[in-house]
Amino acid sequence: MKIAPEGYPFIFVSLTAAILSAIALFYFHKITDKTYLGYFLIVITIISFITSLFMFYFFRDPDRNIPVGEGLFVSPADGKIILIKDVYEKEFLRSNVKEISIFMSPLNVHVNRTPCDGKVIEVKYSPGKYMAAYKDEASLKNENIAMLLEGNYGRILVRQVAGFIARRAVCRVKPGDILNRGERYGIIKFSSRLDVFLPEDAEIKVKIGDTVKAGETVIAKIKE
Repeated sequence: MKIAPEGYPFIFVSLTAAILSAIALFYFHKITDKTYLGYFLIVITIISFITSLFMFYFFRDPDRNIPVGEGLFVSPADGKIILIKDVYEKEFLRSNVKEISIFMSPLNVHVNRTPCDGKVIEVKYSPGKYMAAYKDEASLKNENIAMLLEGNYGRILVRQVAGFIARRAVCRVKPGDILNRGERYGIIKFSSRLDVFLPEDAEIKVKIGDTVKAGETVIAKIKE
């Protein structure tokens, strides 16, 4: 199983804490046996090892089967569809578009993938709040990173939104980069949200409540 590189520091810290506390418990068990310090070291060791396992699980980065075909848009994130609506996107696209929002829980894979082939036109970081990611206002008020992508069917926008727990979004690409459909381009650490804005004539293939996989689930298609 691949691990997203952003997870290495978290895994290293939790594993180090687990190993050090286990070593201390082993070498000083006569001193710490049946003392508050001994119980404390046992608890720290158990918690650290459990945390390490969770970090390995959380930062997993599995390969995906990318759909082949013209006019397809795949999900940029794992999670649940929480919003589908027609909107006017005034900051980047300045046009009527279809917005799809995906909520990622701490149990989802958090590596983000590009919805379609295209060239990165702009990447913009915006500081903000850290309200619960499932709230509609979180899309604009929370800390976020917007990526503008120009593809064969016009420009689309993908916005990584930090949540109440997630306080760090990472976008690995820069303007000028060429991306393929389903290619990894970033990650949001811990529970979060991702908004994607597609052309107005796109035919939506998902509904609210659906569970989707990044790079694999087709969320929309350009009408023929």
